[in-house]
Amino acid sequence: MTSVPLPAYLVLALMLFCIGLYGALTKRNTVIVLISIELMLNAVNINLVAFSKFGMTPAITGQVFSLFTMTIAAAEAAVGLAILMALYRNRKTVHIDEMNTMKH
Repeated sequence: MTSVPLPAYLVLALMLFCIGLYGALTKRNTVIVLISIELMLNAVNINLVAFSKFGMTPAITGQVFSLFTMTIAAAEAAVGLAILMALYRNRKTVHIDEMNTMKH
């Protein structure tokens, strides 16, 4: 059985991060921006696990940091969706361009 080389993980993480960055910077829909941020965090997780496996001294630290990142991503998604639902109730829109003031 052959192992997947480190550059394959890095290229996959790079593609995921670039797709997430593009979505976060160019899309107007807030839900898509949140999903794009999740993609970027997943790219970070892939890098953490890959460097943990292929590092100078393979250890479990990358997997532990990856678990912390997943916890932060879940909290970010929950808080972001709660804020989005509150904004939608007040503004009746999910477009970022129309949410430029705190008061309606």
